[in-house]
Amino acid sequence: MRLFAAIDTESQVQDRIKYVQQHLKRELHLSGKEIKWVRPEQTHLTLKFLGEVPNSTIMPLCDVMTRTAAEYESFELRIQGLGVFGRPARVVWAGCEIPTELLNIQARLENEFEQIGWDKENRPFAGHLTIGRVKSAAAGHRLARAIQAYSDEYFGSVSVDQLCLYESQLSRTGPEYSAVCTASLK
Repeated sequence: MRLFAAIDTESQVQDRIKYVQQHLKRELHLSGKEIKWVRPEQTHLTLKFLGEVPNSTIMPLCDVMTRTAAEYESFELRIQGLGVFGRPARVVWAGCEIPTELLNIQARLENEFEQIGWDKENRPFAGHLTIGRVKSAAAGHRLARAIQAYSDEYFGSVSVDQLCLYESQLSRTGPEYSAVCTASLK
């Protein structure tokens, strides 16, 4: 199984993401061959990508999620700003504030997962929601210029009250995510 730990988005954030995606598609005349947009209902904030995981480790991973969530209170997460990773652009993302609670949860998960055999991430945590993957350099250049107009775009807030361990199954139409376990914050 291909797994990752994440925080879900809410419908008002998803609706705003869909609006911006559609606007960019029309404005730039981007085809599906040039950019693959993430379905808004699939958007999430990845806390830790675990990769391929044997079934025998699912329970220990869910235990980590439960223990971690139990240590933290629910909080609000503001989703704002649009940007790209890469030159030319390869990933389109919606940004988020990085409150102390989020940093603490993410660091705790990194440490707990390391204790049961996963490597720590080498890069600093850069919380974001991937909303598109660019497939051509030409589209990446056009998109990088157009996105500047959305650099302060407000998508809404998410009530973070649970953590989720997801399975990602790759298909011809893109990844499909299904919850393996959820863990409620206190």
